[in-house]
Amino acid sequence: MYRAIAASLVAAIAITLTTAACGGVTDTTTPTPAAMTECPSSPMPPDSGDGRGAAPAGAGTPRIIVPVDTSTSTLLTPGTEPQIQCGRTPISTHTDVTFATVPLTGGGTRRLAMDIQVPRTAAGPRPLVVYVPGGGFMMADKGGNLALRTFIAEAGYVVASIQYRVQPAGATYVYSVSDVKAAIRYLRAHAADYDIDSDAVGVWGDSAGGYLAALAGVTNGDKRFDIGADLDQRSDVRAVVDKFGGSDLSRLLADFDPDTQRAMQPLLDSTARYVGGPTSTTTLTADLAAVARANPVTYIDPTDPPFVIFHGNADTTISPSQTLVLHTALRAAGVDSTRYVVDRAAHGDVAFTGNPQNSLQWTTREVAGRLVDFLDRHLAG
Repeated sequence: MYRAIAASLVAAIAITLTTAACGGVTDTTTPTPAAMTECPSSPMPPDSGDGRGAAPAGAGTPRIIVPVDTSTSTLLTPGTEPQIQCGRTPISTHTDVTFATVPLTGGGTRRLAMDIQVPRTAAGPRPLVVYVPGGGFMMADKGGNLALRTFIAEAGYVVASIQYRVQPAGATYVYSVSDVKAAIRYLRAHAADYDIDSDAVGVWGDSAGGYLAALAGVTNGDKRFDIGADLDQRSDVRAVVDKFGGSDLSRLLADFDPDTQRAMQPLLDSTARYVGGPTSTTTLTADLAAVARANPVTYIDPTDPPFVIFHGNADTTISPSQTLVLHTALRAAGVDSTRYVVDRAAHGDVAFTGNPQNSLQWTTREVAGRLVDFLDRHLAG
């Protein structure tokens, strides 16, 4: 099943890139409605009805068998209502904005693009949030999570959702992180074009994107990951939002029952290539030094920006203990870190579950409100 998922995600990449290559830059404005309305939905990923959210063959029902530790976290019990609403602020949207042209492992180049939402409020620069989508390191759909992106933009933030290089294209985590930082540098270089306050920049990611957002945050000032254009601009961020991301990639499945771990082994195999490169033949457990280099914990420094971390206690895609490891290490180093465990919430990445119902806890007013409160404290002040 998970090999089939990988094939579907690779096909999705091709569709996304073809669309981007043919498209141009557009500027659309959402008119001010008479009343608050439901936030816009993202298109479903290609082939979303093929059982993508089902348990892997032979796994039965995936189960978390390790108790989810909330001793240093806050447990949220939001249910699924009330949901966020949009319509309070008109938004200008710039689509398919090219921010980098990057080399491919096998030769040639690839254009990376972003979609930028700019709130049409009072004149003046606004804080920026760069959104890094998930996709299991197999795809990076900048069109995802539109409801929550719009909600945050309407709260007064410029929100830029980005593409980045992924494992099927031969990328490792180094390439992906460098793409995130390239997007940040591009937006700083063009701050005047999008009414951006270049001193108030945060990064937010879900799942694989949460992992990359964490890496981007803990490598502030680390020039090993600053590759490409606009190198006269900083790629540092002032705040990090990590939603159900990984940390120790060798233990992504550590909390799950043995049958689920065996059935999901193809996920770890592709992750090993994401760490070691497309020709890597080793496993994650056989090259712990490489895994450590790919772990955000390795780069933590007391000067790192504040973090807010979210994980569902019913997540059977990435072990909830993954964000606990990061949270514990951040706090041990004296970094401001808050972790929320969302009761009964599954993995919120629709690209993997194929089922928007699995994501409803993540778009409740309570959970989304905590995210915006964090951004307000660290970027809007």
